[in-house]
Amino acid sequence: MTDYSTPPAGSSSEGPGDVDMAGQRRARNPKLGGGHASMISSNINLLNTIIGAGTLAMPSAMSHFGVMLGVILILWCGLTSAFGLYLQARCARYLDRGTSSFFALSQITYPNAAVVFDGAIAVKCFGVGVSYMIIIGDLMPGVAAAFGSASTGLAFLDDRKFWITVFFLVFIIPLSFPKRLDSLKYTSIVALVAIGYLVILVVYHFAADEIPNHKDIRIITWEGPVAALSSLPVIIFAYTCHQNMFSIMNEIKDNSPASIVGVIGGSIGSAAAVYILVAVTGYLTFGNDIKGNIVGMYPASIASTIAKAAIVALVTFGIPLQIHPCRASIDAVLRWRPGNSRSPTTPGPAPLGGSQPLLPSASALAAVDSHGAPAVAISELRFALITSGILALSYITALNVSSLDRVLAYVGSTGSTAISFILPGLFYYKISDPDSIHHQRLSKEDDDADFDGDAGGDDEDEDDAAAAGGYMAGSGMLGSVASLRSVGSGARRRWRWRRKWRWDMEHLETGLLRKLSLGLSIYGVCVMVVCLGMNTFFHAGH
Repeated sequence: MTDYSTPPAGSSSEGPGDVDMAGQRRARNPKLGGGHASMISSNINLLNTIIGAGTLAMPSAMSHFGVMLGVILILWCGLTSAFGLYLQARCARYLDRGTSSFFALSQITYPNAAVVFDGAIAVKCFGVGVSYMIIIGDLMPGVAAAFGSASTGLAFLDDRKFWITVFFLVFIIPLSFPKRLDSLKYTSIVALVAIGYLVILVVYHFAADEIPNHKDIRIITWEGPVAALSSLPVIIFAYTCHQNMFSIMNEIKDNSPASIVGVIGGSIGSAAAVYILVAVTGYLTFGNDIKGNIVGMYPASIASTIAKAAIVALVTFGIPLQIHPCRASIDAVLRWRPGNSRSPTTPGPAPLGGSQPLLPSASALAAVDSHGAPAVAISELRFALITSGILALSYITALNVSSLDRVLAYVGSTGSTAISFILPGLFYYKISDPDSIHHQRLSKEDDDADFDGDAGGDDEDEDDAAAAGGYMAGSGMLGSVASLRSVGSGARRRWRWRRKWRWDMEHLETGLLRKLSLGLSIYGVCVMVVCLGMNTFFHAGH
């Protein structure tokens, strides 16, 4: 079976290696070794990961691009994010069914790269938590005003810092310290309802309200390169769901290429449709006066108050779900040492009088962190210190930064680009190297599957085999080998011809995918450097 760690360089494809490959081939069967999640439920889970706080800032981002360029960029960012997800799915083929994770993948590609994706996930989760606190501060004064706060004469009820502090002390701190967050899984239902209601609210106001400042609406023109590049990470952030892709792969029942491409295309396509609808209608409703959080701009009414309260509830219960993986990632970064792997099965000198197991024991596999790495026990003091540090820094940042789109821009420039583009591209480029033992094993399995499928697939192949058999009978061993190669290559040529232009992307050759994956990583690095520089030195806020 494929190990978390890199097999020795001298591993042979004979003997135990054949058993290894056979076992892996069985595990890769879409009907064996998988979970119980349907394609629809996997689509919903991935979509729920995608759509979130980024939806609120999408109209503001479009105001910098203009409608035409904004729609193009929303589609482009969705396409590149989908390609990153697809590369993760391709990488999962090199791992045993049900064991896919960033950690398992890093152990057979870049063993010391775990600290990179731990850091990227920590940055992203921290930024999401801060953005959620900012949303609370933006929306709660409007909710309080709807309940008559103005008549009380208490000015602090209109202060965003007051509401951030109240929710921080009453809800966020108590919910962030429990080590198990199972009860918060039901907030996914609240999330879908809240986002659905938000879409209805935005479209309704677009249809009912008069569009202000018609002449200022940018349809084809844009605000300029600085403002546009500063807002691009907001759209990238809105599509980031790659941290959960391996979980989707492990839990889905049918992991065939068509099923996986369907899940990726369905979730990314649905998110793109929602983003375009909200961005266009929201921007046309308020024009260039749009702010980072569109819900906070609607006047007091029953409909807008319900929307604000629903989103406040959503983000309040979502913050602990961001603290949990952020804490695990920061703990892993603090434990990391150069040349030291967290894997308990890193190859080393074999013990005398015995052999080293390839896989950790069942008890070791039972306890893993949020990235699939073997969980490391954390002391109560360390747990409290890391959690307190995250909470304190999040609270201070939320009090001093009131621009939602600015926070999302920084997070999108760093954590989102690393998770969505850089890491998936580098991982696939490394693991699919033709000289890699993992790629050689996978190629042999695919060739065996192709030959088996062709051998019993049609009469033409059977005729070729019979002709080859007759030729072998009178040609000796050399002729036999040549005939077998001829039949095999002919079958593979016909198989490849039939695979051209398949919608499940199986017609793409490994060489082309490797070039595209490297291009995706380079694109991610360029986006990170340029957009981070724009937001740091040339940001043009409203």
